[in-house]
Amino acid sequence: MTVAAGAALAMSASAVSAQTLNQVKQRGVLQCGSNTGLAGFGQPDAQGNWTGLDVDFCRAVAAAIFNDPAKVKFVPLSAKDRFTALQSGEVDLLVRNTTWTMSRDTSLGLEFAVVNYYDGQGFMVRKKLNVKSAMDLSGASVCSQQGTTNELNLADFFRANKLKYEPVIFATSDETIKAYDAGRCDVFTTDASGLFAERLKLTSPDDHMILPEIISKEPLGPSVRQGDPQWNDLIKWTHFAMLNAEELGVTKANVDEQLKSANPEIKRLLGTEGKFGEMLGLTDDWAYRIIKHVGNYGEVFERNVGQGSRLKIARGVNALWNKGGLQYAPPIR
Repeated sequence: MTVAAGAALAMSASAVSAQTLNQVKQRGVLQCGSNTGLAGFGQPDAQGNWTGLDVDFCRAVAAAIFNDPAKVKFVPLSAKDRFTALQSGEVDLLVRNTTWTMSRDTSLGLEFAVVNYYDGQGFMVRKKLNVKSAMDLSGASVCSQQGTTNELNLADFFRANKLKYEPVIFATSDETIKAYDAGRCDVFTTDASGLFAERLKLTSPDDHMILPEIISKEPLGPSVRQGDPQWNDLIKWTHFAMLNAEELGVTKANVDEQLKSANPEIKRLLGTEGKFGEMLGLTDDWAYRIIKHVGNYGEVFERNVGQGSRLKIARGVNALWNKGGLQYAPPIR
């Protein structure tokens, strides 16, 4: 095949597959599947204003497309209903602290774009139980949410360690934490990030502690429907742009000044050199828009779940690769 023929074929495939971006542009708003209420990740206040790490990711996508982070409709979804909503087209994008697993990736007609938060499942108990380790939980009753990876991980952990337990399962996250708070179980389990968030809802948060063990890998990230590679690319590169911005020291506060930078990487990131936006079906200042309206990944992390938030979660494995973490973005070139 000639280079020209290959390019024509690629352009034809791109045109066929650009359906989601075109629909979002025509509609004038991004429909984003979100949590029903998880502090730090996706939660509306009494006035319906949404905040959180996942919420800011949705806003970043809207900023890249529309130059307006407010052009997002947040659709609260339970764990049980989230994949159906994406499959049916009710939402364009699912950003709802969802774990990337093989079965989900291969059998649900969706694709995980990136990992925007590396997590792992843990346990929370009352301090008065005087439990110091998950290995001390034999015979405990454990509250968990239906339709999550937590159920399987829980069973695997207790079976592998030859410990007995009583599962107490509820349909929603809210029901699960309320049951734990009411004393219907000894232990509450979910992703460690969720433990920090849900502890804030308890009647006496300081009476509870999070055990040190992490019993699973929970790579959390946005997912899209299969069959639309351009949309998948746009979602991936939204995250990568925010990581690259942090690594290069480009922030919400200094991004306008950085437009004058002579650094080739910053020039490509902000669209003052090259035509990288066109590759995504966007304007060449797509990443500038993201950083100007939402900020880089570090800024988003700190204000939602980090030291600038009520959760005060350490960056840990979610630090940049050059700071000892796992967050690593391919270059824009």
